[in-house]
Amino acid sequence: MESKDKRSLIRVVRTPDGAIILDATGKKSGRGAYICPDAACLKKARKGDRLSRSLDTQIPDEIYAQLEKQLSSIGGDPVDGG
Repeated sequence: MESKDKRSLIRVVRTPDGAIILDATGKKSGRGAYICPDAACLKKARKGDRLSRSLDTQIPDEIYAQLEKQLSSIGGDPVDGG
């Protein structure tokens, strides 16, 4: 729950048709939630179900896997299962 520049965060979007996607452009239509590109931040968000509450829908495991993959590709620490 820190304040950071939006461009430094990862945006997760629930599209109008209900799909959950990662939005690299930050411009896709739908309800968005932001997460910092840090493994500890993702772990906290997943444990506290924060993305689900922000987007008002369940977040599939595939989205968390994509977030983990994106974190590792930008040099973030790996997320341990949890």
